[in-house]
Amino acid sequence: MNWDQIEGKWKQVRGHAKERWGKMTDDDLDTIEGKRDQLVGKIQELYGKSREQAEEDAEEFCSRCRC
Repeated sequence: MNWDQIEGKWKQVRGHAKERWGKMTDDDLDTIEGKRDQLVGKIQELYGKSREQAEEDAEEFCSRCRC
């Protein structure tokens, strides 16, 4: 799946995102709306990761998502 697909199917994908990043609230997921940059920033903020690490996490999530 690519980011355009994830953004388009965010309502289905957000449950997987919540499982993957349990610190994210429903409000966080509403704000992200499937946007990669928003997700990366929230991963950095909540998990104290570097931008590079957060981008790797987001890309791994994208590649594993099968919605």
